[in-house]
Amino acid sequence: MSEEVKLSADAEKILESVEKLSVLDLANLVKAMEEKFGVSAAAPVAVAAAPAAGGGEADGGEEESSTVTVVLKDGGAQKIAVIKAVNDLLGVGLKDAKAIVDGAPKEVKENVPREEGEEIKKKLEEAGATVEFK
Repeated sequence: MSEEVKLSADAEKILESVEKLSVLDLANLVKAMEEKFGVSAAAPVAVAAAPAAGGGEADGGEEESSTVTVVLKDGGAQKIAVIKAVNDLLGVGLKDAKAIVDGAPKEVKENVPREEGEEIKKKLEEAGATVEFK
């Protein structure tokens, strides 16, 4: 693995420190990092499982609901820009963001307040994506 990934001296020190942590300390560290940076280590899995979990028919109450699910319908011609936008919005790595865009149509965020959904939709559409709400 060290042949594939080049780390700075600071990153190498952090990796060495993490190696010495107990499983419980490591789990707590992951939770603290998720809270601090507003991300989830399980985000790619949650996004992949979201279509199965969403399962039911749309109730047609899009205008009435206060929450929406943002669906990336198509990455569009500016796929790199859309990948960067997904990366920024979800806080996932570029590889995971690319998988989301390549897997379109894909649910990007579930049950977010309509206002937040509109902002996500706007940013993705500005990058060149086709987006809709469920």
